[in-house]
Amino acid sequence: MKRNLLYTYISIFLFLWPAVQTTATENDSIRLSLLTCAPGEEIYSLFGHTAIRYENPSRGIDAVFNYGIFSFSAPNFVLRFALGETDYQLGATDYEYFAKEYEYDGRSVWQQVLNLTNEEKTELIRLLEENYRPQNRVYRYNFFYDNCATRPRDKIEESIEGQVVYPTTPPDNARSFRDIVHQYCQGHPWARFGIDLCVGSDADAPITRRQMMFAPFYLMDFFAQAQISGQQTERPLVSSVEKIVDVTPEKDTAWMPTPLQCALLLFILTAAGTIYGIRRKKGLWGIDLFLFGIAGVAGCVLAFLAIFSQHPAVSSNYLLFVFHPGHLFLLPYIVYCIRKGKKCWYLVLNLAVLTLFIVLFPLIPQRFDFAVVPLALSLLIRSASNLILTYKKK
Repeated sequence: MKRNLLYTYISIFLFLWPAVQTTATENDSIRLSLLTCAPGEEIYSLFGHTAIRYENPSRGIDAVFNYGIFSFSAPNFVLRFALGETDYQLGATDYEYFAKEYEYDGRSVWQQVLNLTNEEKTELIRLLEENYRPQNRVYRYNFFYDNCATRPRDKIEESIEGQVVYPTTPPDNARSFRDIVHQYCQGHPWARFGIDLCVGSDADAPITRRQMMFAPFYLMDFFAQAQISGQQTERPLVSSVEKIVDVTPEKDTAWMPTPLQCALLLFILTAAGTIYGIRRKKGLWGIDLFLFGIAGVAGCVLAFLAIFSQHPAVSSNYLLFVFHPGHLFLLPYIVYCIRKGKKCWYLVLNLAVLTLFIVLFPLIPQRFDFAVVPLALSLLIRSASNLILTYKKK
């Protein structure tokens, strides 16, 4: 969730090994904290970010461990991301650099100091040290299940002697992955539309509280109320909370049409062109070339994700009934039939499928962006126009 940009890896590995063998007095001055960063404007930063801060004043260490390092310049980055084969890695940077970068980006940062014993601090430092070794720092990223928020949570839990007990609200099965995605995509309708287009019905299944923690601010909220339950005692997981980078983000006032507005405009233009064509008894195959071509390309992307991607939430996508590769592969046949004034049996079949999709829309176990409806209707009326124009032809 965090871009690479000017990140510089600092060789704190040399400092960490001796830090494990600190005295009790020195350990008392060590602080380990969970950092939660506000969302940014880029699509990969809309959900915020999580990191771990390690402060050891006696050794002059103030470092941030960040599980969100990646590079757009990596070979075949887009293809590997689509396939679910993106590799992220653990990076470490000086806190001052980390804070200044977020301040420059207009993103606030909250710090939750962890209420750990000296032994737990030592163990968490050891785990971070081990994970930061070159052979261990790279991991296979998964947006919902293994990301920059879940990794810090797992390491913190692993270091604790006892069990971390999280609050019971919201209850299990109160949210879905798509609910949380929509929550963080407010004000970014095109990002929401693109994610909804690619993510299938699996994202609508109810999820547990633990699964909700893939989103940094859900993790922050759960940590704020969590308790560490030991054999005889119970203590809060977080001892204090502070807003360490406090900025007011600038609001983007530039107007941009939403996906629904664009889809409605396309439907109106398609309907107007179709009515004109029927009255003039013209097929207007250029409209079909554009609409079915775009729908076919989108269908190829969705089919590729459903078949080849390792992302668990993209396999069962009911939008493949509307956007599928058949539109693109059979486009020459569609255009040929329309130009020759012949009945296109593919368009008859497509009309039936789209009609069922529109009628059963509320019953399909997948939530769609409503902009899909006018897009489906545009394809439907173009399929119907061929049937109307060739009704009396054999």
